[in-house]
Amino acid sequence: MSQDVFNDMTDIYEAMTDWPKRLANEGQFYRRLFERVGVQSVVDVACGTGRHAAMFHSWGLRVEGADISENMLRRARANFGEPANLRWVLREFNQPIQPPEPFDAAICVGNSLALVPNIAIVERAAQEMLAAVRTGGVVVLHVLNLWRLPDGPCVWQKCKPATLERGEALIVKGVHRAGTRGYVDLIIAPLDAAAKMQTESVPLLGLEADKLAETLQSAGASKVQTFGDYQEQPYNRDSSVDLIVVAEK
Repeated sequence: MSQDVFNDMTDIYEAMTDWPKRLANEGQFYRRLFERVGVQSVVDVACGTGRHAAMFHSWGLRVEGADISENMLRRARANFGEPANLRWVLREFNQPIQPPEPFDAAICVGNSLALVPNIAIVERAAQEMLAAVRTGGVVVLHVLNLWRLPDGPCVWQKCKPATLERGEALIVKGVHRAGTRGYVDLIIAPLDAAAKMQTESVPLLGLEADKLAETLQSAGASKVQTFGDYQEQPYNRDSSVDLIVVAEK
């Protein structure tokens, strides 16, 4: 997925996510993990508009949010500023993170890793994340479990009105699988009948838990766990909605 598409989708990405609900669901998972590992610093390598990074910063952590999209980072700065211990960096997955000192944790969540063009970039991103954390630190990867979806039909997930930069619109979001690839399907229908409807079908890689674990172990992870949700239920390829990989260095 190109930088231009990410830039174009910034306001849609913000509008279609119920951020208070999502962060409430995920926050306790990170609190438990960060307390156990002793996390004081974290890098979010695909931070989008900065919601997770800002949450971590509000806990008193030193946080770096990085993203490929200038517009996403511009929105993050507008939403949360750039106070002490919170910084925003323009960086792609295949670029080294190179912190002045290792982070305690690195995360890549919200299906960002599945949006890259090929598996080689996934592997490089996982390796760079592990390299950026200290010994005893932790890496968290989160993607949609594509294998739970039926092969073919679209599973429609959301239909909600939104106020976008272009005006009032109805956003419809679904996801479908075609063999080993997935697609996020979006319909953006302006409420102004004279405006043009927009459709997007954004491709996803089908990522496997064992391959991600193997990549992290080869890069130096001492322990890798997989979960099917943020309540830490065991991952099941056939039924889990999510795939969450936690690797300790």
